[in-house]
Amino acid sequence: MPGSTAGAAPGGVPDGGPGPVPGAAEGLAPGGVPGGGTGLAVVPGAGVTASGVSSAGAGVGGGAREAAFPVERQSALVVEVSDHHPERVVRDDSDSVGRPYDAIEYGRGLRLVSALSDAWGITYRTGTKTVWARLPAETIPTAEAAEAYEGERALRRGQRAAEILAPEPRRSVQDQDWLNRGALSFLAEASDLLAGQLDEDLVAALTGQLVVPRLADWCAVWLEDEAPGRSDGGLVGGPRLARVWHGSENRMEELRRLLEKDPPELPESARSGPVPMPWPAEALGAKAEEGSALAFRLIAGGRPLGALVIGRAGQDHFPDEITGLVEDLSRRVALAIGAARQYARQATISRVLQRGLLPGAVAEIPGVRSALVYEPCDKGGPSGDFYDLFPAGDGRWCFALGDVQGKGPEAAVVIGLARPWLRLLAREGYAVPDVLDRLNQLLLDDATETADAAARALVADGGRGLADEGPQNRFLSLLYGELVPVEGGVRCTLASAGHPLPLLLQPSGEVREVAQPQTLLGVFEDAGYGCGTFELRPGDSILCVTDGVTERRNGHRQFDDEDGLAAALTGCAGLNADLIAERIRRLVHDFGGKPPEDDLALLVLQAE
Repeated sequence: MPGSTAGAAPGGVPDGGPGPVPGAAEGLAPGGVPGGGTGLAVVPGAGVTASGVSSAGAGVGGGAREAAFPVERQSALVVEVSDHHPERVVRDDSDSVGRPYDAIEYGRGLRLVSALSDAWGITYRTGTKTVWARLPAETIPTAEAAEAYEGERALRRGQRAAEILAPEPRRSVQDQDWLNRGALSFLAEASDLLAGQLDEDLVAALTGQLVVPRLADWCAVWLEDEAPGRSDGGLVGGPRLARVWHGSENRMEELRRLLEKDPPELPESARSGPVPMPWPAEALGAKAEEGSALAFRLIAGGRPLGALVIGRAGQDHFPDEITGLVEDLSRRVALAIGAARQYARQATISRVLQRGLLPGAVAEIPGVRSALVYEPCDKGGPSGDFYDLFPAGDGRWCFALGDVQGKGPEAAVVIGLARPWLRLLAREGYAVPDVLDRLNQLLLDDATETADAAARALVADGGRGLADEGPQNRFLSLLYGELVPVEGGVRCTLASAGHPLPLLLQPSGEVREVAQPQTLLGVFEDAGYGCGTFELRPGDSILCVTDGVTERRNGHRQFDDEDGLAAALTGCAGLNADLIAERIRRLVHDFGGKPPEDDLALLVLQAE
């Protein structure tokens, strides 16, 4: 249609007006668009060329003309691109199905023109089609401005152009091919990644990376919060948005803010199947395509744990193959979250139990400075080491450092018996040997009662099944002592029952053992225990440790081989109690190439 015009430029486009502005194309060139598309090296003029040439089928060379004209005293710039082959058939994109979506180049130019110009249109003349665009003058940097702000402006232009020209995924055929080939391997990969994760928030983060971009453009994971300390999985409050993931990182925060305002409310009837959700158009931008969003309930062991929400732009529904795959994935996610919560509950119980097994405070002894290092090896259960330092009355203070055979609940039971018994016997006025004798007998009696109860339970059960672990042997190594301040020092009486022997450090650097080895508690009924008494002079220090110190390994060597602990203590001469404890702790850690695998406890008592 000769002479027809689609759109009109404000102020008109001059037919015979001023000639092209010298350097206009060069001034616009820094807005280059990445991607290597044909004719996109210069924009916006070349961007229009790309759209017009590709759509009409014309070649770039010879048939197209670019020109830039100043309009209204440099208040705007008009760019014209002429095509001398307007009669060619518009390209059919049917052959693009199956091509990688990032290989489709045409159609980008007009998107760029529409985003950067305040007016544009197409003018048809006999034998010629002209695409024009009117750009505000302030967007065109002068030579001086370009030199002054070249780096910053190029970065801005490049980022904006990249966002405008980012190709939209075309995944209709690819989805089916990928599902046919890789669905099972995807689920296997997801299971491997999620298995053994002990943090529910980490599970949510991994889920987002698994889903985006392979199955959706964005996803969100909502988790129901459990009441602290509840073991029945009871829920409190509403769900919390644990993770949001989007293929474009600059949209994640806005998407999170919008989703947090409207948590998904899924009916009880929706077990793990998809439930349609509103499309968050506000968070994805005014120019974003509409799309489809679905929510999947996360249920493990019959308990609702949260919801997985996915979204995909450019289509009004998800293919059945995708929804089925996400449904399978949601089951695996729910199981991983359930396992992580079970571990968290057990760890919380262990921490609470551990705090209950240890003294709330360490007593201060007149004339004695104490320092303690206590590092339980965190393996999901209470430590087998324990300590205590308490007043026993009549000017006496008692201290204990013990190590129970094993760890976990069994060790917690023994500690729960031994530490209160020690305090009770000491405050009843029993001497150090008598305390050990009675504690030994109490442990044996308790073990006998436990074995009898297990036998009765086995008989009541009709003999079905076996005792879980046989007789419960409750062995205990213990270092127990009594301190009495006297004139010129502190009198110390102590005994060791199967425990690493305590060491005495004198200010001169001399180190010696101050106890005799004796039998473990809870082993022999007729065991008799003795003690030794000595006096601590000002500056003297006693070091008491558990086997986590002496048996710290480095290959085939142990820390206390060839009196290694005594040698380390010799180097602590002249240090106060706190520094001695810290130095020994550091030497023990440095001895091995990896973290300690056993509980570590040490107590330093220094006469002032």
